[in-house]
Amino acid sequence: MAILKQKITWLGTVIVLAVLVVFGAAMMGSVLGTKPKDVPVALVVLDQPANLPNGGSLAVGEMMKTKLTANKAMPISWTIVGSEKEARAGIDDREFYGALIVPTELSSGVASLMGPEPKPPAVNIIASEGSNTQAATVVKQVLGQAMSMVNAEMANSLLEQMGKQADQVPISAAQALLSPIHVQEETVHAVGANNATGNAPGLLTQIMWMGSLVTAMILFLAGGSAMKGGASRLSAIAVQPVVGIVITGVASGFLVWMASSWYGMELSQATDTWLFLWLAGAAFYMLQSALLNWIGIPAMAILVLLMFFSMPLLNMAPEFLSSVSRNWIYSWTPLKFVAVGLREVMYFGGLNSVGSNATVLWSIAGAFLVLLVASGFKKARIPGAVTAAASANA
Repeated sequence: MAILKQKITWLGTVIVLAVLVVFGAAMMGSVLGTKPKDVPVALVVLDQPANLPNGGSLAVGEMMKTKLTANKAMPISWTIVGSEKEARAGIDDREFYGALIVPTELSSGVASLMGPEPKPPAVNIIASEGSNTQAATVVKQVLGQAMSMVNAEMANSLLEQMGKQADQVPISAAQALLSPIHVQEETVHAVGANNATGNAPGLLTQIMWMGSLVTAMILFLAGGSAMKGGASRLSAIAVQPVVGIVITGVASGFLVWMASSWYGMELSQATDTWLFLWLAGAAFYMLQSALLNWIGIPAMAILVLLMFFSMPLLNMAPEFLSSVSRNWIYSWTPLKFVAVGLREVMYFGGLNSVGSNATVLWSIAGAFLVLLVASGFKKARIPGAVTAAASANA
């Protein structure tokens, strides 16, 4: 029982609990309990009202628009757009995760179900898999459920009207009433085979972060050895960015080759993916190396924690995150700009589709390059100087 009397035992217990709190917040706090909310989806209503035999009119599209936009229980944030072309352009620009297209003949098609030649209309649900697989799944599921409710409501209404007009309902009409409105699903910006169901950008980002961190650590230690060998601090640090850029370029190319050759990852934009990963690796390296040269080995704790807090968020749509995770971590972590940029490169058409994420990475690389070089002017601590000074004073 003597071990229980040692302070280190109780201090160690506190440290263990603190580690669990920190890493629990990093690995669980950001993702547990997340749910979709305000997922941006375009709504295109082209439907034209149809005239009924009894003199009335039928406007199914307007009815759907009213019900869908008024339903606050749906985790959807609707944006009304005027055409299918505009909706698809918004999806291509990552403004929407999907769209619901209501055609011009919707009402006339529904009205035809009460006649001898029913022609069931169809609406189109578009989901962008490349933007985020989870969000695309939510779009399909939620809109599919909404259309099932609309179908049930329309079927009951049509049966009631047809029951008033005739004692018997034609077989063709009865069959059509089982599903008055057909639903067609379309997936755009597909993620391809062996892309971890769309999570490949996040995985590549994490691996590149670790590769850059190892590079930064090796060159930091090499620089320390060079200074012990007589090289000036500035010269030892000035060469680190050059070597680091070369190594991250080779590493990023190897990572892309390994993902496609070893694991069969389908990469339609392999060269562009490599070039963007090279930029990401260089930005990561500059950040990591600058912190190591200014702070020293303790900077590793900051960099490891940054990775652990960022990892769970990389493959999630921001609309799924809590406001704390979204504003305090996701909005600024460097890994996020790489993961989102990789989605643009891999699934939206290569480097020509990269938005502001590339600009942010260039800014990070440039700013931390300056800090890295500036660390070369920091006064180096000379081993044994303190001991010698103390002996002289004695």
